[in-house]
Amino acid sequence: MHKLSTRLLMATIASSALLAFGAFAQDINSPVGLWKNIDDHSGKPKALIRITESNGELRGKIEKLLRDPSEDQNPKCVKCEGALKDQPILGMTIITGMKHDGDEYNGGQILDPDNGKVYKSKMSLTDGGKKLNVRGYIGVPLLGRTQTWLREE
Repeated sequence: MHKLSTRLLMATIASSALLAFGAFAQDINSPVGLWKNIDDHSGKPKALIRITESNGELRGKIEKLLRDPSEDQNPKCVKCEGALKDQPILGMTIITGMKHDGDEYNGGQILDPDNGKVYKSKMSLTDGGKKLNVRGYIGVPLLGRTQTWLREE
């Protein structure tokens, strides 16, 4: 009888662990998750950005800055305007209003904390959901630049 109880307990623990893992697993067909953005000029990682979804809208917030130890570890957005002026870049929401549209996410905006400018934006998943192409542009998508972000989780 003791062996049966032990096996039942182990099966219950294993089932619970699998259910918990499934609840936290990321949908690779969605940009929701943690991303490492790679600077399109230097090729170096700059930050970890957490993309979340609420009511069909994607938002992205800087969760961690990946800076050289000699650089300011808590920089402010000195070139931003309005309410974001001189606010800490760490924790700043830089993506707003993105909505799913076919194979892309668009209709949103992205803030570049380096220059304080807000651009129209669109995103698309590539490489089986492991990469996210993020394009910021003025007017039409042709007039912009794209960064490829790497999925962290």
